[in-house]
Amino acid sequence: MKVIFFQRKRRKGNFSVEILFDEIRRNLPKSIQPVICIAFYESNGFFKRLYICLEAAFRQRRGQINHVTGDINFLPIFLRKKRTVTTILDVGFMNHPNRLARHILQFFWIKVPVWRSSVITTISQATKDELLKYVTCDPEKVKVVYVPVSPNFRRSDRPFNSAKPSILQIGTKPNKNVPRLIEALKDVPCTLDIVGELTEEMIRALESYKISYINSSRIPENELISKYENCDIVSFVSTYEGFGMPIVEANIVGKPVITSNILSMPEIAGNAAHLVDPLNIDEIREGFRKLIGDWAYRNELVMNGYENHQRFSAVRIAKQLEEIYTDLLN
Repeated sequence: MKVIFFQRKRRKGNFSVEILFDEIRRNLPKSIQPVICIAFYESNGFFKRLYICLEAAFRQRRGQINHVTGDINFLPIFLRKKRTVTTILDVGFMNHPNRLARHILQFFWIKVPVWRSSVITTISQATKDELLKYVTCDPEKVKVVYVPVSPNFRRSDRPFNSAKPSILQIGTKPNKNVPRLIEALKDVPCTLDIVGELTEEMIRALESYKISYINSSRIPENELISKYENCDIVSFVSTYEGFGMPIVEANIVGKPVITSNILSMPEIAGNAAHLVDPLNIDEIREGFRKLIGDWAYRNELVMNGYENHQRFSAVRIAKQLEEIYTDLLN
């Protein structure tokens, strides 16, 4: 069986779901022959997107199953519906402030893939629930298939620095909730290690609250893994996530996590993270104090994390996709 994986042309700074699909493909059985087709253009503008769709329609002749792997959700418009799977990573774009833009996004990024795909996969139950708010279809058509963590993450035991812990924050986009995180850490002795580009507002807040911090951006994976290994706590108090990969990465490495109690994050974290209201600064602050001051609780979360990350095994996820492809082919 040949499966064509249609992938976006990656933008600088984007989280690379393509790396995760590489890991999935490595775990597919030999009976499945993957073909990777990367879009010629970035997903910008009407004519470039039309070209991407026409290119995909031509290339589909190479395979028996088409799998659109995310972000370029509109791609199935000219593909064979009965042989097409589309992965929808999240529907956060429906929070766009412009009403007309929301209608366009809903049509091309939600309705078109649902109408023109035989199966839709989402990377969390929370994303599936959100998706079904914007389109009418049989819920059974939408399958929850998680994404795996990079195999390069490994357990790393390191003594916890309770006097001045290092807190790792991955990402600085608006949904990452960094301004509230910074305010919550006022008067909490720590070093905040932020991966992502800081705004002037964030820098002013860090200096105003006299928070010791380190900043880097667009670092290679080996440097990111090193940051996980050398931190004491991973912070992920986002206001929106379709999945929440840093939660699982922290679980593997063996770090306590504080994350949000909304959308996909409780689903991904299970019993392996401290959950807080991401809009409540006092609750975030108390969460950090709990993790810093309560050794037994912190250790419990870490032990739970070693079990939790097994749910995101590439072998398990590849098996789910194999079953979906086989059902379509039959």
